[in-house]
Amino acid sequence: MRKSERLLQLLVLLRGRRRASTANELANRLQVSQRTIYRDIQSLLLSGVDIVGEAGVGYCLQPGSGISPLMFNEKELEALVLGIRLVKGWADDELCAAASTAQDKIKAVLPPQTQQAHEHKLTKYLVPDYHRQTHAKFSEIIRSGIDSNTVIKIEYRDEKESASSRRLKPLGLMFWGAKWTLVAWCQLRDDYRAFRLDRFADAKLTEESFNTSANCSFENYVQQFRPEISTSFWD
Repeated sequence: MRKSERLLQLLVLLRGRRRASTANELANRLQVSQRTIYRDIQSLLLSGVDIVGEAGVGYCLQPGSGISPLMFNEKELEALVLGIRLVKGWADDELCAAASTAQDKIKAVLPPQTQQAHEHKLTKYLVPDYHRQTHAKFSEIIRSGIDSNTVIKIEYRDEKESASSRRLKPLGLMFWGAKWTLVAWCQLRDDYRAFRLDRFADAKLTEESFNTSANCSFENYVQQFRPEISTSFWD
């Protein structure tokens, strides 16, 4: 990695954190030595970037300090566009619209030469809409329940085609490459249960709210059954 790219990534890391980052943390993220981080911090300071902190304590950007608009290299841009295509191919209408808006914002901040270079470029990575409405069925209602901590009532058919009605505390959604799965606290079983969205016959929000707890949360479920998966917003 060229020094200029490393300095830009270092700025991105510093801007994205509210607390001070130690040289060791920054070195691990950038896969360089702590000595390199010390030198890079000094280079940024000399170029006028307002960084506060010291070796052994940590570094952070001074509040209000300005940074030039972020640039994306080719692979980063491909990763962003592929992520947007995945959302458009597998998520509900609301998230699809949000993905399109995000793409417009990304395009708007690209340098003119980058915009021109990609204006007529063809992609080699496609994510066709393969029965998206079926795979993301009732997703908007479910996400509304997750975001507002509202119990939902569902009609469900399991793998044996047995029908059941459930009242659930929706906690989070997981995507397995072909299916969306709702992780919820089932009031009937008084325990965690997972439900495939393509097996929902109906889903409605109720007027009952709920609170999560240490033993009833998306994070707790993931740590029990998939501890290798991070639930951090920025992963």
